[in-house]
Amino acid sequence: MGLPFLDSFSAAARHGVWHADELGSADAQVIGTGHAALDAELPGGGWPVGAMTELLQTAPQDPIWPLLLPGLVQAVQARGGPVVLIGAPCEPFGASLAAHGLAPESLMWVRSDAPAARLWACEQALRCADVGAVLAWLPQARVGELRRLQLAAAQHEALLFVCRPETAAPSASPARLRLHIVRSAADPGQVAVHILKRRGPPLATPVMAPARSERMSALLAAARVRRKLRLQQGAPVPEAADSATVVSIDAWKEGRHALDRLEA
Repeated sequence: MGLPFLDSFSAAARHGVWHADELGSADAQVIGTGHAALDAELPGGGWPVGAMTELLQTAPQDPIWPLLLPGLVQAVQARGGPVVLIGAPCEPFGASLAAHGLAPESLMWVRSDAPAARLWACEQALRCADVGAVLAWLPQARVGELRRLQLAAAQHEALLFVCRPETAAPSASPARLRLHIVRSAADPGQVAVHILKRRGPPLATPVMAPARSERMSALLAAARVRRKLRLQQGAPVPEAADSATVVSIDAWKEGRHALDRLEA
């Protein structure tokens, strides 16, 4: 018996074939990013669930919370469990996250500088059915280790974000989605999201996304207006201090913190 011609296949079968010059559809669940311009460029219109999304950054402290927060809030609501942070470079500001729908009690922060410990914690978190999402900083992870995490995310249908330095861009990665996030030189309130890997054709131009929340942008804009008015009126403008003191605010402990003074 001869092989059937291509035309003999059903229309449904032909519809399931993905062409590399087209944006692929999601073959699993997705969670919307909360940014319409980015959703339009992602297969299925959102973050892939059960797969790794790799975020390449110039520096670990670069802003990614405004980009990820809407999706993380949805993940917590869907699964009821916490967002596990592994190796976060800075302590999250609980009050700000709560204002955008992610309560401090919905965060679990795993602090460790040891690469092996971070990988172990990440894999264990992915295996926990109650965890809403995992956000890990793994600058030293190797391809084989990332492949193991990708497999764990697929087996347990978890939302996984892995942050790595931009120097890792030339290396291979098992991530389903790979993004390079760069601060916008033209607008400090925006980041340029370069899509390096997706199920679809390469994207020549980056997608712009907010680097700050709308509330913070409004506060900074108001501060610039006040400064401009002082200059126009000839009033002295406070100079920036030569040094700063960083105060750690632990949102997981009870008690009042500095922001409560605004209510007095």
